[in-house]
Amino acid sequence: MRPNTHFWFSVLLLHFTEPFTSAKGKFNVLFITADDLRPSLGCYSDPFVKSPNIDLLASKSTVFFNAYAQQAVCGPSRTSFLTGRRPDTTRLYDFNSYWRESAGNYTTLPQHFKENGYHTFSVGKVFHPGITSNHTDDYPYSWSVPPYHPPSFSFEKRKVCKDKDGTLHSNLLCAVNVSEMPLGTLPDLENAAQAIKLLKSMKHSGGPFFLAVGFYKPHIPFRIPQEYLKLYPIENMTLAPDPDVPKKLPNVAYNPWMDIRKREDVQALNISFPYGPVPKDFQLHIRQHYFAAVSYVDAQVGKILQALDDLGLSKKTIVVFTSDHGWSLGEHGEWAKYSNFDVATRVPLIMYKPGVTSPFPRPGEKVFSFIDVFDSTQQPFGKGFSVRSMVELVDLFPTLCSLAKLPVPPSCPVPSFSIPLCTEGYSLSRTLVTDHRAVAFSQYPRPSDSIQINSDLPDLADIRIMGYSVRSDDYRFTLWVGFDPVHFQANQTDLHAGELYVLSEDPGQDNNIFYDFTYAQLLQKFSLHPQWTESLKQHLMFFRAASKTKWTV
Repeated sequence: MRPNTHFWFSVLLLHFTEPFTSAKGKFNVLFITADDLRPSLGCYSDPFVKSPNIDLLASKSTVFFNAYAQQAVCGPSRTSFLTGRRPDTTRLYDFNSYWRESAGNYTTLPQHFKENGYHTFSVGKVFHPGITSNHTDDYPYSWSVPPYHPPSFSFEKRKVCKDKDGTLHSNLLCAVNVSEMPLGTLPDLENAAQAIKLLKSMKHSGGPFFLAVGFYKPHIPFRIPQEYLKLYPIENMTLAPDPDVPKKLPNVAYNPWMDIRKREDVQALNISFPYGPVPKDFQLHIRQHYFAAVSYVDAQVGKILQALDDLGLSKKTIVVFTSDHGWSLGEHGEWAKYSNFDVATRVPLIMYKPGVTSPFPRPGEKVFSFIDVFDSTQQPFGKGFSVRSMVELVDLFPTLCSLAKLPVPPSCPVPSFSIPLCTEGYSLSRTLVTDHRAVAFSQYPRPSDSIQINSDLPDLADIRIMGYSVRSDDYRFTLWVGFDPVHFQANQTDLHAGELYVLSEDPGQDNNIFYDFTYAQLLQKFSLHPQWTESLKQHLMFFRAASKTKWTV
């Protein structure tokens, strides 16, 4: 079990979920998720990124500063938080199976709301498309009507990126004139418009709704309106603070960023495999385009929030904003996701409940007003509630049920493959008091100890090693162990490698001290740290018993 939080956290969350009943019935839910968005936002203390609309939402909300995905890749992460179960229970580590057939007939988050009287709608990328959601986005189980996919998304990977000579390419960097695009628009512009259309249709419907909106950006390619680059002049861009591969990083832990290597503009650079590096000037352009994509998403979020307010729905709608995982921007010499580092696993998580995280507005008072990022002056962020303890995306399912006063799924037994409705997360509204801080767990599969072209995203049949990682306030600790893809089992006695980063000394997770100490030396070193948690001691004991040797290599 995951240890819970200190007393102050429990008191905060008691207030976060204090009883309230809407005069017109149940609370609606607006669930917004971005794709590949790390917490590079103003409300997460990033003064460089311009995100005024998400920051406004955060100022009325509870902001979870340390929220973590369970696997840093789209399909497995989305399946995990939408079912409330970890990848080892969904049995999805790639994009090639549907949990209802390969694992169990699990009830999903929107399905649970639908079965409790909600109209449920999906816009854009909510479930990962394809086999992982049965080519239907799990309709009709999860949704009242067929999910909406923007028509312009079919052009996302085509040669629509204009080079300096006017020729079209399939590039990583793809800032465009929207009027020149096929259909004269972009997917996330269509997503925002469709979400607003649905909100208008639901205003007088009489029943509560669960509207999930999945934006495609800042996922690559960076096909975004070109004007957003103006927010981030290239001369103001800087490299990642730790752009080098850590010297003591085991090969099995490294992500060789194959997905960006496949883009035409990156291929033209002839970057060596697996470490590169990417030329510094191109690194700056990647970072510029990523941040511009974040501001582009922020603008779409602002449009939806203003519509929610203009329609009088903000007084009775719970709003959640999050992402499926993060994205490396040159840290540790890596790009993309596909790892257990914080830059890949940490996500924004913002929750708004009217009358609880923010007072009910007076008649005529605005809650959300669209802020044009091009006209706004970045102001110091006025925080709502701030939570620093570790939380996980599997906590979303039980927490949203609690906020909406729906039955909260029980905790899953082990195993739980035959149990349709249960959760491996924890409702963040529980008022449990312990002496331990929370921890968060993530994992990532690899095909071998050496770096291969399929190291980023191995198919299930090729997985031979699983990296299980625990993150606390004080450390990130990862064990890479043997894995049997036929029986979905990890061999905890087959240790391949390890990582240990002490965050008080190494906040960027650049110095792996796993191999620097014997077991006894490591315990002695950390006995001086009062915040050394019992959970890591248990991991150390496990490793010692499994390896039956000293930690030295």
